[in-house]
Amino acid sequence: MVRKNVVIIGAAGRDFHNFNICFRDNESYNVVAFTAAQIPDIDGRRYPADLAGKLYPKGIPVFAEENLPEIIRKHKVDQCIFSYSDVTYNKVMSVGAIVNSAGADFVLLGPDATMVKSTKPLIAVGAVRTGCGKSQTSRKVIDILMAKGLKVVAVRHPMPYGNLSEQKVQRFATLKDLEKHKCTVEEMEEYEPHVVRGNVIYAGVDYEAILRKAEKDPAGCDVVVWDGGNNDFPFYKPDLMITVTDPHRAGHELRYYPGEVTLRIADVVVINKIDSADPDSINIVRESIEKVNPKATVIDAASPIKVDDPSVIRGKNVLVVEDGPTLTHGEMKLGAGIMAARKFGAAGIIDPRPFVVGKLKETFGLYPGIGTLLPAMGYGEQQLRDLEKSINNTKCDSVIVATPIDLQRIINIEKPATRVNYELQEIGDPTLSQILDEFVAKNKLRKK
Repeated sequence: MVRKNVVIIGAAGRDFHNFNICFRDNESYNVVAFTAAQIPDIDGRRYPADLAGKLYPKGIPVFAEENLPEIIRKHKVDQCIFSYSDVTYNKVMSVGAIVNSAGADFVLLGPDATMVKSTKPLIAVGAVRTGCGKSQTSRKVIDILMAKGLKVVAVRHPMPYGNLSEQKVQRFATLKDLEKHKCTVEEMEEYEPHVVRGNVIYAGVDYEAILRKAEKDPAGCDVVVWDGGNNDFPFYKPDLMITVTDPHRAGHELRYYPGEVTLRIADVVVINKIDSADPDSINIVRESIEKVNPKATVIDAASPIKVDDPSVIRGKNVLVVEDGPTLTHGEMKLGAGIMAARKFGAAGIIDPRPFVVGKLKETFGLYPGIGTLLPAMGYGEQQLRDLEKSINNTKCDSVIVATPIDLQRIINIEKPATRVNYELQEIGDPTLSQILDEFVAKNKLRKK
């Protein structure tokens, strides 16, 4: 039998999962390489042999996506598997054209091929774009379930940017676990809000192994909650699928891959940020839901902001620091930091671009649409130091930190700074509590 040569096109997440589930130990295929995009400094690595399985004793190389045509021709590649998220349909088909013109098939794997079935009831939370508010929705779901006395274990979409062998299965229950696993800022932004609330969260590389560990967590597990990444559909088969939409980017729910997939498979759709979006945009999102998933239950929600110290903002020229991926490939222009600046009377918002250094300069070069916001990029130690220096270089009176973590815990901000927090708040009926009451009853979940 002649094995088909395959390249998996990814960004250190979905690509590894697709390999593990569909190609590892599959003698019909020979995965010659992964390619990497979106995330800085993740090409040039290898998917290690101990994770790659018996067919790949030397592991699998990871190359830059820009070299894809040469890779296809050199290795006589038959199929390229597109395996990353939050990209326009134009981008997806542009990559498809590159692949086809080099002679290979262009493949999108679906839920049936890639979802793992849990032995526990499983709720998945996804979104149609990065930055819609899926993480706060996940936290709300977990809070409601924990209030019912249930043991909840969260599993987060992967962000394995370090040593992949060491990151096969990661468990986070305390802030010390973040240090133990040498988490990047991007990882901490997702894990820290869970552990400070008292629930366990898993992540890593091998998501079937992760799920089996989560189901048998030492603290107990009645329900697994999948906390999605970007706008990807879940790695696990959900018993309840919740998808979050964002009227600040109305229409994107039908123009980005695989966000429309998460919308179409949703049991529940949350229209978030209704408190700050205009009515026309909210109606566009409602029409999109009605068009592609009219049977879904729709929940209206807001993301009211809270500021630790409004005096740091009032009358000041402020630098606004927002979540990195939300500003970069998420293309978000109006985040919690900007809303806080407006709400609490900032004198002005300072443009950080004249003051940024190092890798942050590269980020603004790659994503010029970021504008006058500073993305909290911290994929590595150098980026973290560049972020610290860029903040301290900026000629402002104070800093608004609108990231999900306490940034001052990991870098030294020399100017007065205040954090912005936000949680999901439903408006009217139905509510997540009502939906979860039905879920608990259907799955016969009872307080132990």
